[in-house]
Amino acid sequence: MKYLIVGLGNPGEEYSNTRHNIGFKALDALASASNVVFSPGRYADTAEIKHKGRTLILVKPMTFMNLSGKAVNYWMQKEKIPVERILVITDDLALPFGKIRIRAKGSDGGHNGLKNIQEILGINAYPRMRFGVGDDFSKGQQVNYVLAEWSEEERGTLQERLKKVSEAVLSFPAIGLERTMNFFNNS
Repeated sequence: MKYLIVGLGNPGEEYSNTRHNIGFKALDALASASNVVFSPGRYADTAEIKHKGRTLILVKPMTFMNLSGKAVNYWMQKEKIPVERILVITDDLALPFGKIRIRAKGSDGGHNGLKNIQEILGINAYPRMRFGVGDDFSKGQQVNYVLAEWSEEERGTLQERLKKVSEAVLSFPAIGLERTMNFFNNS
């Protein structure tokens, strides 16, 4: 059984350590722990891992955040993966740093990557994992905040939090969305 795990971010070295690229960071950590590397593909860099009899196709869209839906749709069709077996990992300003919130569906919450995925797929009922990046910015500075690099304090615990994200990602195909939500939400 195949699952599509999509980490949202922007391509390019200038974005690699920004809060907005937590989806890429999460998949990089998972791939590294699984000893696999990403290869360039159509609309995305991809890697494949096996876990408990399931195949997880890791997708880092190279379309830039605002066009993430193009890559998600392409890889869903190419790999014949239904929407209930995708998981989109993204940053979230409404959650404190490092908090994880997994949902089966929801609004885009003002996130342009999620907004584009919902527009392209035509639904908002797809599993997503939001990673809290906090909201320590002045009014009108949200774009600068998410495109800024992690603070020294955040960098100190980021690897530990990414390990928790990896555990949650691997839990999703192994025990299902509901149980994964029960174990990892607000952890």
